[in-house]
Amino acid sequence: MLVIGIAGGTGSGKTTVVNKIINSLPAGEVAVMPQDSYYKDSSHIPPEDRSKINFDEPAAIEWPLLVDHLERLRRGETIEMPTYSYLTCTRQPETVTVRPSDVVIVEGILVLTDPTLRSMLDIKVFVDADPDDRLIRVIARDCIERGRTPEIVINRYQDVLKPMHCQYIEPSKRYADLIVPQGGSNTVAINLLTDYIESRLHRGAGRCVAMPGTICS
Repeated sequence: MLVIGIAGGTGSGKTTVVNKIINSLPAGEVAVMPQDSYYKDSSHIPPEDRSKINFDEPAAIEWPLLVDHLERLRRGETIEMPTYSYLTCTRQPETVTVRPSDVVIVEGILVLTDPTLRSMLDIKVFVDADPDDRLIRVIARDCIERGRTPEIVINRYQDVLKPMHCQYIEPSKRYADLIVPQGGSNTVAINLLTDYIESRLHRGAGRCVAMPGTICS
């Protein structure tokens, strides 16, 4: 099993990168574990206070559960991955069945901030993008998918997203094996990553594609 961590700021294009990797590999070879599925349950918090939750700091994630699920997948076990609703800010009763696959992608803004999870990743990727581009994507996404107004999104970006990005997300870039500038539009970097994944999966066939700074052996 090859475990890949894909991190990057909110709106950087992580999901686009993940989808392009999935589409380039045979069906059924990739399982995805979104970090967002492991946000701590907030059902015990009054609804009027849930909007104040800081989703962009590591403390918001239930890391032990995510790590446990990843360990179980590595042991060949099937897991029931939780689901989370941004509309209610609560964990949902429904779960998603995830079976062991040749490739497991753990995707989310904070994936490279947790030392335990980071140590389990075979490849660590950071998707980078211009702050203005990220803000535009966040406004479009949150207004359409999460029922927020542009004013609410911009205020949240200034008060929470930007400070947390500078404090936690941007510094985690130093742990990345590969940085993908220009987000999901960087076809060259995505193709390079995909070729490397395929070479790891089929190493027994004698095919090797080297990442920058590495030598095939």
